Amino acid sequence: MDAFYASVEQRDNPQLKGKPVVVGGGTNRGVVAAASYEARKFGIRSAMPMAEAIRRCDHLVRVKPRMSHYKDASQLIFAIFREFTPLVEGLSLDEAFLDVTASVKLFGSPEAIASRIKQRILSATALTASVGVARNKLVAKIASDLDKPDGLTVVLPDDYRDKLDPLPVRVIPGIGRETLKKLDRIHVTTIRDLRQADNRDLEPIFGRFTQKTRDRAAGIDNRPVISGREEKSISAEETYDRDLCRPADMHRELLRLAERTATRLRKSSLGAGTVQIKIRRGDFSTCTRQHSVNPPANGTDQLYAIARELLDSWLASNPGAKIRLLGVGGSNLAAAEQADLFDRDVCQSSSAIDETVDEIRQKFGSLSVGRAKTLDR
Repeated sequence: MDAFYASVEQRDNPQLKGKPVVVGGGTNRGVVAAASYEARKFGIRSAMPMAEAIRRCDHLVRVKPRMSHYKDASQLIFAIFREFTPLVEGLSLDEAFLDVTASVKLFGSPEAIASRIKQRILSATALTASVGVARNKLVAKIASDLDKPDGLTVVLPDDYRDKLDPLPVRVIPGIGRETLKKLDRIHVTTIRDLRQADNRDLEPIFGRFTQKTRDRAAGIDNRPVISGREEKSISAEETYDRDLCRPADMHRELLRLAERTATRLRKSSLGAGTVQIKIRRGDFSTCTRQHSVNPPANGTDQLYAIARELLDSWLASNPGAKIRLLGVGGSNLAAAEQADLFDRDVCQSSSAIDETVDEIRQKFGSLSVGRAKTLDR
């Protein structure tokens, strides 16, 4: 989808059309979740600090996220995908891979299918999509970005040299900023450069992934489209208007985040085999800490206890640290196990409280009940 969150906002509010719009936190301390194409002309992009976005465009329009609206639009879009093939691998609310190999006899060529999908999305949601058509996921992903917004690009193997070789190497998914700096030092800036580079130059950068990287530069990718993709992690994080300085404030926010993560785990009937915290300081330096759990956990008190221990250990090594962002997450997810009937009373009590809170919130809303410890002054 093209600038999905921002496009939904411009669709729902005609006064925003044609204006530089960003969706994100309501303060200058947050980050940009999405930027309209009018905002992108100023160099504004997703994940950019909001303060930087405002510096680049003094008439920028900021809109608070409305996730329920984006999810509603996403459900419509994914339903359209499944009209053409059951093999849909969602990457996010606004992006997916579709395998249409078995659909061509019914719906025509892959390009014709792509065109029909675009028309169906526009008709159903008044939003535009950009589609890449190729023999594999890697090239399809690259192709989908070549003619945004509202584009349709076909890249077949005979086109690789003409269409892929001149592209900057950063279009290959998985090559980040630090890797780009290393590649720039050996004068590798395009896909052609990467494809033709000597292994002796690439191995210090990519190590055991050197051949895989060369394959990607040659347009080789054998990954199948996997429908029903399972969630790999569940997390919650918050960027604060003012840096957290007092451990008591940090612990309060950590409990709020642990509760949000635990609630989502229970809603999905999952437990976390690994609990991790994310810490970002005022200078934007970021670190993570994690701890394994067996059996996988989804209780609020258990997640909070582990997260607090990880945070306190980090604080002991970083006395006086000020925190700009905190996050609590769970990974190595597995089906939640039934609580042990002979477990300690405290665990029984905690589990019963979680279940009761979940039931109340489901009936009366997420703000209907909360833990006293999470309340500020």
